[in-house]
Amino acid sequence: MKRQSTYWRAAAWRALVLASAISLSLAEVANAAGPCLRGINLSGAEFGDAGGTYGKNYIYPSEENIRYFSGKGMNTIRLPFRWQRLQPELGKPLSDEELTHIKDTVVLAEKYHMAIVLDPHDGAYYGKSRIGTADVSEAQFAEFWARLAAEFSGDPHVIFGLMNEPYDIAAEDWLKAANLAIRAIRAGGAENIILVPGTYWTGAHSWMSDGPLGQNAATLLKVRDPKNNLAYEVHQYFDADFSGTHAECSGGQKARQAITDVGDWARKNNRKLFLGEFGVPQDTACIADLKALLETIAKNGDVWLGWTYWVAGEWWPETEPLNVQPQKGRDRQQMATLSAAARKDVAKDAACKALTR
Repeated sequence: MKRQSTYWRAAAWRALVLASAISLSLAEVANAAGPCLRGINLSGAEFGDAGGTYGKNYIYPSEENIRYFSGKGMNTIRLPFRWQRLQPELGKPLSDEELTHIKDTVVLAEKYHMAIVLDPHDGAYYGKSRIGTADVSEAQFAEFWARLAAEFSGDPHVIFGLMNEPYDIAAEDWLKAANLAIRAIRAGGAENIILVPGTYWTGAHSWMSDGPLGQNAATLLKVRDPKNNLAYEVHQYFDADFSGTHAECSGGQKARQAITDVGDWARKNNRKLFLGEFGVPQDTACIADLKALLETIAKNGDVWLGWTYWVAGEWWPETEPLNVQPQKGRDRQQMATLSAAARKDVAKDAACKALTR
């Protein structure tokens, strides 16, 4: 209870300090000098099974870790966590313990002037059951989001990422679930920015592709938000199969083209985008690809809301190629490029400052 009261004292303070930011529109942010949100996935809360023990099977980011990435110029954290751990029973209240961990992380992020993306990291599943099946209905997914959104309504620094990487759900079925969740969020009065992924792991490279699950580009144009305050979340890796699981970047040129293509789609359809995951190994050529991709996004701030690199976190091993968690006090090779991109022009832009101050 003490930690929860700390959150609400901080929330009252933010309500006074951030009154001008609450009315900030997504259009203003996305038309800033460049993408406003530039940050990192701080992984660890999605580790382990749903019954895991905090501190043993999973963790949330420490203040030291948040301070490190803030010091590198980053102003956004994407926070993966487990839906089933936060809501142990569908249709029932959220876990007080897990919600407190999330609220504590929000307070720490805002202490260091960082926005935070809440990311149920479950692939459109609850445990072993997919959304849209007899075990997990779209309405139950929407009910979960109604509960979670109510906890952070009115805080413009908290962004709602509906779901990480839906992957074996038809685009039309995912559209139904997403629209119900958005409706539930807005019905409760929350006006926070919402991020909507697509199916097929929400890959930028597959956004316009036809397949057995349907096409994201065509289907998700039917997403409806009464507040018109959403962006589409895409992910893009650089290895041969775009999975981010290989220590190479042979798909770098295609990855950069995918970012250009999905940006053109967004502009044509008056939509906004967020790059929720991307990453490269420490190889010099791969870092050059990383720099080129970040430059492409920076030049297209009219459609790109921002980006969060994958991955960092205190439990990630040094052997993970994409990992940018500092090792033994030393920065990883990717960090210089990420830090330079994170710092570029943001301090000059009033819209960006309003969102994260």
